[in-house]
Parts: sequence; structure tokens; C-alpha cells
Amino acid sequence: MDFRLTARQEQLRRSARALTDLISAYENDCEENNGLPPSAHEKIRDAVLDSGLQAVNMPAEWGGAGLTILEQAVVQAELGRLTGALWDMVWRPANALTHCTPEQRARYLEPVIRGERRDCYAVSEPGAGSDPQSLTTTATRTGGGWLLNGEKWFVTVGDHADFMIVLAAAGEERAPTLFLVDKDTPGVEMTRVPRWMHTFVYEHPEFTLTDVRVPDDAVLGGVGDGYDITRSWFTEERLMIAARTIGAAERALELARDWAVERRQFGSPIADFQLVQGMLADCAVDIAVNRAYTHQVAWEVDEGVADRKTLHAKAAIAKLAASEASGRVIDRCVQIFGGRGYDRSYPVERLYRELRVDRIWEGTSEIQRLIVAGELVKRGTGVLRMPSPAA
Repeated sequence: MDFRLTARQEQLRRSARALTDLISAYENDCEENNGLPPSAHEKIRDAVLDSGLQAVNMPAEWGGAGLTILEQAVVQAELGRLTGALWDMVWRPANALTHCTPEQRARYLEPVIRGERRDCYAVSEPGAGSDPQSLTTTATRTGGGWLLNGEKWFVTVGDHADFMIVLAAAGEERAPTLFLVDKDTPGVEMTRVPRWMHTFVYEHPEFTLTDVRVPDDAVLGGVGDGYDITRSWFTEERLMIAARTIGAAERALELARDWAVERRQFGSPIADFQLVQGMLADCAVDIAVNRAYTHQVAWEVDEGVADRKTLHAKAAIAKLAASEASGRVIDRCVQIFGGRGYDRSYPVERLYRELRVDRIWEGTSEIQRLIVAGELVKRGTGVLRMPSPAA
């Protein structure tokens, strides 16, 4: 087996690192001002387009970068080094938008790919987080369309996006259905913008939908397809979280290593102290093992060497392991920095706050454990095996 990056993958990695280095100049401004001004958004948008890394998850024939899942993971690992979640400025349209009709694609997806529009996904509710089937947002048939009513929470990028992908229970059958809703549609109101533990270049607002009228052609996919479309997105998105968190952890370790070599206490660099060496070594182990597994699963998805349920469980393993390992890494790195690790002007402090959410969104660590355990109980330990031609 050859685990080396191909020439194309290495070039993508270098391009992503160059873009990351350019965007990193905005980190302090984002932290100090809880976001960036429109002028900064415009400059970064132009840089993303120049890099060719816009919409890496969309086909080249639609204007995207058309990367494989493994190539996307390589790119996301570099972008994950950014604080302030500035990685999200290198936009990846929601995978659900691949289900657009040609007319919807021209109106919604292609402008997103070009950086002219931005989407946000509105699924969670006050009483529907890990259990989306308890959603209370409804879609009632009207003449020539639908009437949406409900409340949505944790709508990431909701402040910046100009249209929403809304999950609602449609009709008397309460069929889970996705709807494309322009944010300026009457009845759509951004009711609250909470302040979160992390600093995020975008916000995660709350919305209410009150008698929001949308036409029949606002349905994304088909009536009743909402859960299936959303679930199909989780495998890829969880792998991207795994890749980004490992990239963030590697940056933290680089900073902590350099600090340990340069920082002197009791007449010696603190890197000479075995307790510090132990923390550095444990960080290296967490990063190396999780990067290798994330790359393996991304490759398996690209090659289609396992069935959908097995790959879903493997992505859950990757997300669970990488997000928790990265949390351990950044905790150690803050400790190595001592008091300065608690200073918001240091990247390790910002990463400490920002990596915590990766154990919650796109499926909590507990949900990932249930997915993996369910695969083991129902189908055995095959989820642990490397693929082979005989599989």
C-alpha cells in the first residue's frame, strides 16, 4: 500500500496552505471584533476564487473544484489551522444542493459556487437536536405551494446567508422535507443571535418562520426525502470535521513545541522536562493516528469499497476519534503555554474554545458511539477491517 500523497494531492495541500496563510492575517481582527467587515469578506472571497478551492465538494462542470473526498480532507486539514472558524470562508455548499433541479441549480447552487450567494442549513429546533424526527416545523399545502411555520436554532452562517435549506414536516403525513427559502421571504425573522463560547466569523442565529409562503418548486429533492438527503451529507461532513480538527491540533502542537524549546524555566528550556516531553509525545500520537484513519476512510468512500452503512459507521469513528483527540491535544498545548495559553491573543487559547464544538455539532460524540455500536451489534466487527478485493 502506498500512503504517500499524490502529486495532485500535494499541490492541493500547498494551495490550501497558501490560502490559509493569507486568511490567517485576519485572525486577530476576527477575535477582537467578533467577526470581519464586508471589505475583508470581499478580499477573502476573491482569494478563494483565485486559489481554485471554491466549492471543493461540487463538480467542476458546475463551477466547483470537483475534488474527491480524500482530496477534500487534505484541503480541510490545512484550513482547519485557522482560528475564528475562518476556514468556513472557503465555502463548501451544502451537499443537499446537489439534489437541485436544473432551475434550482441555476438560481441557488451555481451562484453559491461562484461566491455570489451563501446557503445555511436550518434543521435543529428547541426540542429537536440529536433527534431531528421530533421536529415541529410544519409545511402545510396551499394553492400552488406550501405554508411554513416553526422555529429553527443553531443556523450556522444564518446571519450571512441569503437563503435557507429548511427541514419541515410536510402535509398530514408529516413527511420530512427540505425547502429552499430565500431569507427575505415575508415571515422569515432572525429572532436571536446568541453569543457562543467560541468566536466564529459567522453567527449561529435563531429564526422563526411565520406563515412563510413558498411555491411547489421550493421543495429540494422530493417530498419525504428530507432525512435521507440530510443523512447522506453526514458521512462526508463528519470526515471533514475529522480532517479540520486534526489540522487544528497539528498547528497547536507546532506552536507548543516551539514554545517549549524557547521558553526557559529553572535555567533550562521547558522542553527538557520529561513531563512536558510526555505531553508533546501524546499530542503527536493523537494527531498521527487520527490523520491516518481519516485518510483511510476518505479513500474508502472514494473507492466505494464498502457499503453505505459501513462507511457511515467508519465516518462516525473518524469524527468521534479525531474530535476527542484534538480536544486532548489542545488541552495539553494550553498547559504547555502556561498562563499565556489562557491569553486570547494566542492561537492555542482560541483553538481551545473553538475545538470544543466539534464534539457536539454534526452529531455529538454520544451519537457517534451509538452509530458505531449499532453497526457492531447488527453486523459484527467488519467495520474494523481494512478493505480487500475479496470484500
